[in-house]
Amino acid sequence: MSKPTIELRTSPHVHADGDVAKIMRNVVYALLPICAFTIWQFGISALALLFVVTATCLLSERLFNHLSSQPSSLSDWSATITGLLLALTLPPGFPLWMGVVAGFIAIALGKALFGGLGMNAMNPALIGRAFVQAAFPVAITTWTPAFFEGRFSRFIPTTLTPPFLQSPTIGEWVAEVKVDAFSGATPLALQKFEGVQTDILELLLGATAGSAGETSALLILICGLYLAARKMLDWRIPTMVMLGAAVTAGIFFVIDPARYPDPLFVLFSGGLMLGAWFMASDMVGSPVTPLGVVIYGLMIGVITVIIRLFGGLTEGVMYAILLGNAATPLIDQITQPRVFGQQRANK
Repeated sequence: MSKPTIELRTSPHVHADGDVAKIMRNVVYALLPICAFTIWQFGISALALLFVVTATCLLSERLFNHLSSQPSSLSDWSATITGLLLALTLPPGFPLWMGVVAGFIAIALGKALFGGLGMNAMNPALIGRAFVQAAFPVAITTWTPAFFEGRFSRFIPTTLTPPFLQSPTIGEWVAEVKVDAFSGATPLALQKFEGVQTDILELLLGATAGSAGETSALLILICGLYLAARKMLDWRIPTMVMLGAAVTAGIFFVIDPARYPDPLFVLFSGGLMLGAWFMASDMVGSPVTPLGVVIYGLMIGVITVIIRLFGGLTEGVMYAILLGNAATPLIDQITQPRVFGQQRANK
């Protein structure tokens, strides 16, 4: 009779059903309704932007796999997510050649420079967005009206601008496509510089100008909740981001309601919802400790509002998330829970 064998293995002994590819694939699924709404809202220019930026990210990922003699990592869907998120943060009429630059920088500086998936210090899509904001400040702040006539039969003029040439003027084109009362400003710009607050229902449903994927706060919320329900993201992070933004905005609104916007406007305008649910919640760039995710989320929400209200830019969520990513190692270090049975060291 043979003796039974005892097999010893290191932890973890229990494995979850999901893996990186499955999680990333579900994030893509959650982004698809937002992409579809973007195309319906802005037409073939938005479709072209999504395709070109995402294709650039995929090709760049494969290029750096080849240069580093690594197997292809396209199957983990991370480059696809980077491309989709990056395109959704850009104006719908953003010149396509600039989108190529943004996609390449997002992969090169945001991922490959740090060694690939899981080793990047900051969100790659926001790295690409920050680069083109510094390199092409006029193009990144040129907005087009939503649901304009003929959006499925012709491009926004700026979309096909050749490299390093001046873009056509949006003003003449707006008159041509028969859009009434389009100021060329986003809700954030209207509130900050003109004191005009956009109706909350328009912000929820996406009937405003803005970056390609940030206009419908309600749709973003629904897609984010899908990921939270599937346990594909830590729901505490977007919750704390929104709480931090709402409380900070509420304090200033109570002080001077004529000057500062109300908390609901702050939550549903700009890129706060997209950033909170799909970028701040990035598993690589966010803390892992229970207290850490609370500090991290609140920090992003507060900084976003401070930049919006007192900075030169109308939007601050991009820089707030990048700062949160940079602070993540420190947040994890100072919020480590006490190991059971050990006494906390004196500080």
